[in-house]
Amino acid sequence: MLLALVYGTILLHRRQKLLIPWYWYLALVFIDVQGNFLAIRAYQYSYITSINLLDCWTIPWVMILTRFALGTRHSFWQFVGAGTCMAGLSLVLLSDSNSPDVQDASKRPLLGDVLIIVATFCFAFSNVGEEYCVKKKDRIEFIAMLGIFGVLVTGIQISLFERKNLETINWSPTLISLFTGFAIAAFVFCTISSFVLKMSGSTMFNLSLLTTDIWAVAIRIFFYHQQVNWLYYLAFAVVAMGLIIYSLNESSSDDETAASTTETTTQYEQLSSEETGGANLHWQN
Repeated sequence: MLLALVYGTILLHRRQKLLIPWYWYLALVFIDVQGNFLAIRAYQYSYITSINLLDCWTIPWVMILTRFALGTRHSFWQFVGAGTCMAGLSLVLLSDSNSPDVQDASKRPLLGDVLIIVATFCFAFSNVGEEYCVKKKDRIEFIAMLGIFGVLVTGIQISLFERKNLETINWSPTLISLFTGFAIAAFVFCTISSFVLKMSGSTMFNLSLLTTDIWAVAIRIFFYHQQVNWLYYLAFAVVAMGLIIYSLNESSSDDETAASTTETTTQYEQLSSEETGGANLHWQN
């Protein structure tokens, strides 16, 4: 609703037609909402450290989608870096599957892990779509449509599936402040992420989000007073190693892509000049 009010107002002030048909925005927002729903549901069954580490599954999905949807090419070492991140995630799954789960009997870590992995595919699809919109079309228009259709889709889903849960909520100043803080944080996140996607792309955006794992471990230890399995630290070290490998090869991949684009442009210009020269020669004859 915050996105719709702020960016929708800017879009109305422009008084211009949509650059992308509204039904594409609706489809993209629907997938994004499902990803958020599954991710939040995963917190009910798994731990914050597992969820934040398993968010890395978005990276291979993004690499696949950007290759086929946007034509982005990744180097061999970038695939090695992403694969290293995936190896770190396997350690999280191993830790959760062997966990005696004595800290919270209501937790079902493997179910939570599956939910967050499915959510990452939705996030990847949303990120790639957002990258296309902010790079090729208009950033303000996308965020405005994300807010407007987000209100529509979430409103319908709440009325169908969450109405009883809303009725049982005991509203208090603390709970209201938590909802408000979450909404403001999400608003700032969506705003800043649109800039990052426009500058760096969806793959590097999701790789950069791996830094949230540090905060997740700190919150679980100091706020929830829970013990962290030693495999989490090993998993984070492996993920960090994969991030470094990918980042070191990011510039070289961009240079190759730019060189390929320049070469294609040069060939096109040469072909155009040859066709123009041939046409002029024919006219002179």
